[in-house]
Amino acid sequence: MAKNKKLKGLVGLAAKADKYDCYQQSVQDPEHEVEMFDRVFQDAYARKPLTLREDFCGTFAVCCQWASSHARRKAWGVDLSSETLQWGRDNNLSKLKPAAAKRVQVLEQDVREQNTPSVDVLAAENFSFWIFRSREEMIDYFKVAYSNLAEEGVMVLDMMGGKDCYESELTEKRTIVKGKKGFKYHWEHVHYNPVNSHSILNIHFKFADGSKIKKAFEYEWRFWTIPEVREMLAAAGFRESVVYWDEADEDEDSRWIVTEEMENDDCWICYIVGIK
Repeated sequence: MAKNKKLKGLVGLAAKADKYDCYQQSVQDPEHEVEMFDRVFQDAYARKPLTLREDFCGTFAVCCQWASSHARRKAWGVDLSSETLQWGRDNNLSKLKPAAAKRVQVLEQDVREQNTPSVDVLAAENFSFWIFRSREEMIDYFKVAYSNLAEEGVMVLDMMGGKDCYESELTEKRTIVKGKKGFKYHWEHVHYNPVNSHSILNIHFKFADGSKIKKAFEYEWRFWTIPEVREMLAAAGFRESVVYWDEADEDEDSRWIVTEEMENDDCWICYIVGIK
């Protein structure tokens, strides 16, 4: 199990925990993401996508799920963090069958570099593209993403919003697996600046013995809105963008619909798909 190299002074279960494993259990569902990629591409082009580029890929669990989902599928993961990519090699890539593992490549580089083959699907998820805080930066990134897509290609982005997202000093808490091996995930909205929409957010983990990994992950983002992102995709050359919204209640399985109008919730998540 990987050490938390940058987190010192941990005690109890927190000292034994793996922050990347906790992250994957808390916020990632690679099987669902691959299903969504399939659906949105088939909605756009009526055929099965075979190639994926995952920008800001982190531990590239989605790339690994993609490659293992079909014998002809290939994936490229791009991220700047050598530590995170290495964790993915040790804990995700290593679990694939050899044939599938050969169809996954990772690159330690800026997502704005263009040195991968053209792909059917380019994903930038977990709100990672919000690291770009100006319209100029974002359009520049979207132009690069556009050029990294095949002639028929889609860019998949996830978004969140609602009034809870614009609160400061607000923490969402969830339990991930109960019992001694379980832990709590805390998503903290530290600060939101309404003048420029810049925000500071942290992820903490709390364990059954009361020990914690504080600030396991820290983010400084701009909170973009759906219309802003769609306008910037159009400015970058995408001919169309589509919003997929989960209309299900909290206690129901997700039901993703294409829509141009929804009721506002205190907190919501959706996908924006740019179609080339």
